[in-house]
Amino acid sequence: MNMKVNIAGVEWKNPVTVASGTFGSGEEFAEFVDLNKLGAVTTKGVANVPWEGNPTPRVAETYGGMMNAIGLQNPGIDLFCKRDIPFLRQYDTKIIVNVCGRSTEDYCEVVERLADEDVDMLEINISCPNVKEGGIAFGQNPKAAEDITKAVKKYAKQPVIMKLSPNVTDIAEMARAVEAGGADAVSLINTLTGMKIDINRRTFSLANKTGGVSGPAIHPIAVRMVYQAANAVKVPVIGMGGIASSEDAIEMLLAGASAVSVGTANFHDPAVTAKIVDGIEAYMKKYGFETVADMVGIVK
Repeated sequence: MNMKVNIAGVEWKNPVTVASGTFGSGEEFAEFVDLNKLGAVTTKGVANVPWEGNPTPRVAETYGGMMNAIGLQNPGIDLFCKRDIPFLRQYDTKIIVNVCGRSTEDYCEVVERLADEDVDMLEINISCPNVKEGGIAFGQNPKAAEDITKAVKKYAKQPVIMKLSPNVTDIAEMARAVEAGGADAVSLINTLTGMKIDINRRTFSLANKTGGVSGPAIHPIAVRMVYQAANAVKVPVIGMGGIASSEDAIEMLLAGASAVSVGTANFHDPAVTAKIVDGIEAYMKKYGFETVADMVGIVK
């Protein structure tokens, strides 16, 4: 039995990574979970310059999950290359760098900087607000999504994963757009836009008014979108959204994801990813699957 998966030419030892922004760059989780056990570590979003993020409060609990409006706070690419890449390189796991930006030039600058760094894949977060388009996310317009993919691919030396926003009418159309732009893989879903009001203070729970909803409550929506995307494109799909157990992860694989990413669950159980890896392995033994690929997308 073989747990290995091939995502756009990069071989992971198993199909489990972590969702960007829920794991830092691994350092704060290293004492709770053996990073060697993960197929890949996906870093927090990195921009060309440090971002301060949004004002606080910027996290709120919701029924079956949470909301965040962190605003992609990050130390910028220079510090990331100096500090975070060498830390992760100590471990036997693939490194996926999540890239964010406010303009096409921002993204391309980071991708160009990473071309000579020892990282395995790039995940491009197109849920960032495009300042030139009045703040609408790059990932909400198929043409913009295709264009940013093409631009990034000109500079990228590593395979490019485009991370899709679920805040669209037709996720299959968005997946096809980034595939047309040259994406090597897609990952989805990013958070759903939500709002919470504190009825006693009669104000918004988040300073930003809206935030990204994640956690188990969104899982069925994520499974549906992963299924639609996987059936719309030929490139591999990395499924995420409310995965909190091996059952949730297996559901994503059966729906068509070639790998899975665990996010919010890391906050309440820092060792959850290792349990999910073991659970997938146990499932494969139980049902006689020789490889992970044998499970992918078999529910039609």
